[in-house]
Amino acid sequence: MKKAGKVSLYDTTLRDGTQGEGISFSLLDKVRITEKLAGFGMDYIEGGWPGSNPKDLAFFAEARKLDLGEAKLAAFGSTRRAGIPASDDPQIAQLLEAETPVVTIFGKSWKLQVDKVLGVPHAENLAMISDSVSFLKSHGREVFYDAEHFFDGYKDDAEFAMATLAAAAEGGADMLVLCDTNGGTMPDEIASITEVVEARFPGKVGTHTHNDCGLGVANALAAVRAGAVQVQGTMNGYGERTGNCNLTSVIPCLQLKMDIPVVKDLALLREVSLFVDELANCQPDPRAPFVGVTAFAHKGGMHVNAVAKTAAAYEHISPSAVGNRQNILVSELSGRSNILLKAQELGLTLSKEDPAVLRVLEKIKSLESEGFEFEAADASLELLIRKELGLHRPLFEISGYDCIFRRGSSGSSTTCEACVTLIHEGVPTETSAEGDGPVNALDAALREALRKVHPWISTISLSDYKVRIVDGGRGTAARTRVHILSSEGSDSWGTVGVSDNIIEASWMALVDSLEYRASKRCA
Repeated sequence: MKKAGKVSLYDTTLRDGTQGEGISFSLLDKVRITEKLAGFGMDYIEGGWPGSNPKDLAFFAEARKLDLGEAKLAAFGSTRRAGIPASDDPQIAQLLEAETPVVTIFGKSWKLQVDKVLGVPHAENLAMISDSVSFLKSHGREVFYDAEHFFDGYKDDAEFAMATLAAAAEGGADMLVLCDTNGGTMPDEIASITEVVEARFPGKVGTHTHNDCGLGVANALAAVRAGAVQVQGTMNGYGERTGNCNLTSVIPCLQLKMDIPVVKDLALLREVSLFVDELANCQPDPRAPFVGVTAFAHKGGMHVNAVAKTAAAYEHISPSAVGNRQNILVSELSGRSNILLKAQELGLTLSKEDPAVLRVLEKIKSLESEGFEFEAADASLELLIRKELGLHRPLFEISGYDCIFRRGSSGSSTTCEACVTLIHEGVPTETSAEGDGPVNALDAALREALRKVHPWISTISLSDYKVRIVDGGRGTAARTRVHILSSEGSDSWGTVGVSDNIIEASWMALVDSLEYRASKRCA
């Protein structure tokens, strides 16, 4: 094994990533992601397949207007069709019309694919590869050859697989990318085969791995150890079936673990990951290595006590290196260290001997035994701590609330009206509002009661609402836990409520949300 010197990154989120179930980007999304990846320091950004759909054609027209700095845009396609020269192939012509500095084409490296899928003689397959690469090179393009199913092909017939690479090299390919298209190859196989190829074509070998065995990242790193100088993958591991090699894991592994610099500012990693998830309308994976919200989360009391003394005890890197942060969770598993560190995050100074620490800890454990869960309810947790310390001033007092359901005369529609009575700064206020359901109506009535004095309430939105049955064995009498995620601009916060009554649980979470935001605005 030899350590590679310079390794380039090739992002294929906009093409290979969109082959994943549920992943789709608009034309504007693709433009914004391209600019984001270029600013992050990606070397190559694959924009799509101009011959496959009108959106990709329009994207390449828009992309010509972008200033991508040192990043290079690539158009993706296949080798020419059988029986015609590359100069006469319409798909090859569209690759040139995209006017990208880089063109990536794929070809068949596995006899099975050539015989059963293409149905052409082996000699014609080699000619298709060489002719296509040569033609594109003659037009001044940097050409990457993706050897599809290379590892399966090599294990089936090494001589044939190597001959396809030789054909691409003879045509002038700048990079020979070994693809584990089915994602079924093991890291030791990737390493040994890549070593053989690199010895034959030194400095021209890339890697493109899939995650069908959960080894996409491990296989890419094994290839780099064996001499590969380019890594292809997608942000957040998007891709067909179980996805592609995840660049949000590969990049920090290369830069921090293997001492191979690949991006300008690694601290932007989490921001870029969340940006792509947002445009893909995907919920970020909380357990994603490096960038997930739980990647540096600590819950057990002994663990928290250790990281309070030295973060390296349970953190393999500094979270800030990838734009993340340490997250101390508080639950029934917590010890005093959890409370002290959480209070420190809130700007409160406490000591282990302070009776308030034990009081807060006992309160949390008591509530969690009743069904509360504070890991995703940071705002409710902060309110609880401040209340126990005598530092919280309520925004209002609740006198009462109720909900009335009304069914239309046809029986086809139902409305809900909520009435809220509260005391704000000594003045009783009663408001009512209609909504699609009791929670929506209560939220609207509560906001209406406070809006005249606190107009900022109109800027808060309810981003997510989740219901969980805590003790399902009690049937319809089961306790219900409601988590609410609220947001204002780029800020978001979670609150929780628990009750035998789902409306009561929802009300508790709604009130906490507004109380929390008021405490921040009035601080």
